[in-house]
Amino acid sequence: MAPVIKETNDRGHKAIVCLTGQHKDMIIPFLNFFKINADFDLDIMKPNQSLAEMTSNILTKMTSVLDQVNPDIVCVQGDTTTTFTCGLAAFYKKIPVAHIEAGLRTGDIYSPFPEEANRRLVTAFAKYFFPPTKESANNLKAENITNNVFVTGNTSIDALRMTSEAINSTGLNEEILNRYNFVDVSKKLVLVTTHRRENHGQPLINICEAIKTLSNNKDLQFVIPVHLNPNVKDIIHSYFDSIDNVHLLSPLDYVDFSWFMSKSFFILTDSGGVQEEGPYFKKPILVLRENTERPEGIEAKVSTLVGSNKDLIVSTANKLLQDNDYYNSFTKNVNPYGDGFASKIIVDTLT
Repeated sequence: MAPVIKETNDRGHKAIVCLTGQHKDMIIPFLNFFKINADFDLDIMKPNQSLAEMTSNILTKMTSVLDQVNPDIVCVQGDTTTTFTCGLAAFYKKIPVAHIEAGLRTGDIYSPFPEEANRRLVTAFAKYFFPPTKESANNLKAENITNNVFVTGNTSIDALRMTSEAINSTGLNEEILNRYNFVDVSKKLVLVTTHRRENHGQPLINICEAIKTLSNNKDLQFVIPVHLNPNVKDIIHSYFDSIDNVHLLSPLDYVDFSWFMSKSFFILTDSGGVQEEGPYFKKPILVLRENTERPEGIEAKVSTLVGSNKDLIVSTANKLLQDNDYYNSFTKNVNPYGDGFASKIIVDTLT
């Protein structure tokens, strides 16, 4: 959302920014980097709260914000519980909802959970739809959504472009390298992120087994920013605390994570956003999921599905390491998720 916020304010309009208060340690550095001030903080986080508790809490507090602000449009992005609930609050107040990153679908209501349901539900009451790709727009068309649909590319690529330009022009590259001085530039770096609910339990164990096998190659180094969820954190630490070429980090801020993507040889991830962002840096993406709502990356051959299948993860990674033609087949293709100027199209449309 940062590029949309900045583009809106740069045009002389007022972007009113509301945080839910989740993961403050991660979002505050991001806001500071983009020079964005939050107008509201719902402060909804509680230990071990259920999805139902979170939904009702956001809905109630967001309704209070809308009563104070009475905006012309509410913009929500993606597929989170925040996206659905804040959109619903706006719908209840009959305020038009603009859904950024609309139209993504896996076809399985429980995968990813609850994100697949969230984005479908937002479609039911949104007025403006900004799918990132033609494929996403076609998904909306199949659901008879054809009015106010504008293909934009993804705003995450805008944010990545802006961040990369800042890293390369301000000396941040050297500052980050000094901060993570364990990175050995003579070794290939593999970035790993895994946190999805559907990978909790045995799938995550399989993924860890695969990484442990790959880590026997001491010419590789792995970086894993460890998600704070105990279902993720405890398993990952049990596998890798004592393996010297697997570096477990606290969750990274956006700038540092972008830097690690740019320095990686390939990326293992179950994140939706990383599937879009990694190809910006021409990095092969091995998707740790059984399906994806971002099939454009698979079709463009900038990413490939490996799920939580240990043998497939290991064999695909080794092929990338050993077969230059296979590796280059990922890096030569154009990122299907846009050119980094989606926010301009969005603000052009809304104004």
